[in-house]
Amino acid sequence: MSLVGKVEADVEIKAAPEKFHELFSSRPHHISNVSPGKIQGCALHEGDWGKEGTVVFWDYVHDGKAKVAKEIIESIDEKNNSITFKVIEGDLLEEYKSIKITIQATAKGEGSVVHWTMEYEKLHENIPEPNTLLQFVLDLSKDLDSHLITQA
Repeated sequence: MSLVGKVEADVEIKAAPEKFHELFSSRPHHISNVSPGKIQGCALHEGDWGKEGTVVFWDYVHDGKAKVAKEIIESIDEKNNSITFKVIEGDLLEEYKSIKITIQATAKGEGSVVHWTMEYEKLHENIPEPNTLLQFVLDLSKDLDSHLITQA
């Protein structure tokens, strides 16, 4: 069994892809206001919102437990509404040697499809794939969509 893997999934939303992307790339600190049951906070640790190389610190609740993650924004592609975060500290690194999360929003009809990809390397073979984390971000996407469509 390989320690390296990838999980991915799509979620359809009603909001425009640019609006969804902008929330993660330039305004992630607003996400805790929209979905406080999942995200308690997102703080700028280093750099500037919306810039590659920026380090952000997340407080979140996953599987009923308060957790933290420090992530660096590895890439932002405004044209394709894509952003990639690499986890550099926090609870996820207790199970994974590395984990990278890419979010891409693409237009579909009057809304969007948000494609989440998690590339990871587990510390050992008994660590499960991050499927519950994937479900967490899919549910978060729906919370964010509900907010974004009321802001139109």
